[in-house]
Amino acid sequence: MPRESLSHYLKGLQDEVLVLGSMVEKAIARSIKSLKERDLELARQVIADDARINQKRLDIEERCIEVVVTQQPVASDLRIIIAILNIIIDMERIGDHAEGIAKITIMLGDEPPLKPLVDLPRMAAKAMDMLRRSLDAFVGRDSEAAVKISAEDDEVDNLYDQVYRELLTFMLEDPSTITRATRLIWVAHNLERSADRVTNICERTVFAITGKMEEIGSSKY
Repeated sequence: MPRESLSHYLKGLQDEVLVLGSMVEKAIARSIKSLKERDLELARQVIADDARINQKRLDIEERCIEVVVTQQPVASDLRIIIAILNIIIDMERIGDHAEGIAKITIMLGDEPPLKPLVDLPRMAAKAMDMLRRSLDAFVGRDSEAAVKISAEDDEVDNLYDQVYRELLTFMLEDPSTITRATRLIWVAHNLERSADRVTNICERTVFAITGKMEEIGSSKY
């Protein structure tokens, strides 16, 4: 790798992080679409594409290590690389959650829906919006925005609680719905965890800017 300015390499790494973020966001969107429309072929595509997300994460990790070895970054630049190494892990996990939703879609197959899906797509939309803005905050070195985005995890948690209570009511009133309701709870859990991963990204953004590692989200995993 020819030696150029460190800033050039960091810019390249950040661009790759944004590409991975776009791949993960697309995976969540398509997994929910497959669930709403019972599109089993789309669900299978989400599952197959998870390998591309995993490989992208490994490629970025390798580039980070290469930059550390060849460019010997110090202080703030090294924090950025460390933050990237952690951020890409969380994004890969969000991709895993999308894959999990797609697998649940296949489990449900052609079983009749319990009800029109409203809150689950809302959870997905919120998690995707948080992910997109958290990466913008990282690239823009905006720690204030990162903290605010992290606080929005409460909205996803509240939606999760709402979905859980509603599905539990279905199960109590009609035991024949238990399997379908349980699987939808799994979907909600995957989305709730995705938002939690975004709070981790926000924490790494604050770390990259300030050098301080601290919890700023409402729930940690």
